[in-house]
Amino acid sequence: MLDRTPVISRLGLAAFILCGPGLILSACGPGVEEEAREQTAPASEMLPNALSEAELAEGWKLLFDGDTFAGWRGLGRSSIPEAHWIVEDGNIRKVASGDVPTAPDGQPLEGGDIRTVDTYENFELMLEWRVAPGANSGIKYNVDEEMSTASPPVYAALGFEYQILDDDLHPDAQNGPNRTAAALYDMIGPGADKNLRPVGEYNEARVVFRGGHGEHWLNGVKVVEYDLGTEHFTSLLAASKYGPIEGFADKRKGHVVLQDHGDNVWFRNIKIRELSPQ
Repeated sequence: MLDRTPVISRLGLAAFILCGPGLILSACGPGVEEEAREQTAPASEMLPNALSEAELAEGWKLLFDGDTFAGWRGLGRSSIPEAHWIVEDGNIRKVASGDVPTAPDGQPLEGGDIRTVDTYENFELMLEWRVAPGANSGIKYNVDEEMSTASPPVYAALGFEYQILDDDLHPDAQNGPNRTAAALYDMIGPGADKNLRPVGEYNEARVVFRGGHGEHWLNGVKVVEYDLGTEHFTSLLAASKYGPIEGFADKRKGHVVLQDHGDNVWFRNIKIRELSPQ
């Protein structure tokens, strides 16, 4: 039986578990296997912003230490826009911007998205998020900073987006399923089995991006799946607001981004593991 004792990874503790019949790890063979996911302790059983010994053995790394912005900076900036982002009670919090100039899609022209310093090409990302009533945000990936800052708003990332939203109160949800929580924003809406928790509670997001294949998960359920370069995906991309952007959907080693859409949003337990190409 695996030892699931929480380990604070930033203290430098490590565990090494050999691959065996009961544990399938990405380092031991191809594929993102559900058996490995089942043997990882649920977030509710873990200390915030910590990794279990099983997760360490599976190759997970924390992207947020719970106390600082180490490993993060503002998109197009050399530091964090501190008036808009703070660390609070073990969360990265997007502070509501108030009355500031915005782009046509509602993103603030001041403040801006924050991104990981490191880049990732094939990975599995997990985090917990919660929103204030009526809030909007997102998790962006496959982000190229140079492409993002080449056109206004310069502090807003261009990349695939896992939508974060209060589906009941934010008006963007009325624009179609592909604008609701866990959607591949403006392209693919989540499936009917989506289970979004009430505003104020944490939801668990999971993104798998490997080779040309992408998945969005919400609270343990896969709700979006797509394959780059297929006829279906190409048609969805062309119909979206990203269609005119040359190279937008090219697979790349990109940043992970938390979106500044002007509203109060909280993120914690942000972790990633790199995967071998398919």
